[in-house]
Amino acid sequence: MSKLGVTASQTVGPFLTIALKADGQEYIVPKNTEGALKLCGYVYDGEGNVVPDAVIEVWQANVFGNYNHPEDKSDTQIVNEFSGFGRSCTDQDGRFFFITLKPGQVAGRGNALQAPHIAVNVFARGMLKQQVTRIYFSDEVKSNSEDPILNSIEDESARNTLVAQLNISRDGIMEYAFDIHLQGKLETVFFDV
Repeated sequence: MSKLGVTASQTVGPFLTIALKADGQEYIVPKNTEGALKLCGYVYDGEGNVVPDAVIEVWQANVFGNYNHPEDKSDTQIVNEFSGFGRSCTDQDGRFFFITLKPGQVAGRGNALQAPHIAVNVFARGMLKQQVTRIYFSDEVKSNSEDPILNSIEDESARNTLVAQLNISRDGIMEYAFDIHLQGKLETVFFDV
């Protein structure tokens, strides 16, 4: 029994997909946009089971490395119609996807260029708050090797959990595979923010 004025802690529940799902949020750009790519994968729990009601949110810079945000003071080109935000709810098989463009490099601390990446928030039942990670691209070998955040992860196998693998081209669109493991031996690297 809780004391008066104290709220019991609760985990994020399975209502997320009900409350946050809206048609078309997976499309950061239309599928027929020149240079569009598909980013897809599965969300797994610590036992390797798919999570059928997780929510994945992404935020990214445009192809020139500029965020659609008033605090982005970089002198890179702005693309007004590109928000850089998307949301995908996993289906009954734990699958999510986004249609987007590969972001450009952005300057980090000390103006060191970061490899093209997408910031990710993961919401799922049983979690007290969202998990934060990044998605890098396997075909950005040189910029990945110079990225200060990616290379701050000493364990190579852990670092590889952040790299989406260029898979195939389907229907004229490049496809990258990126799975998210919430716990366990294959756990995706999550950042303390």
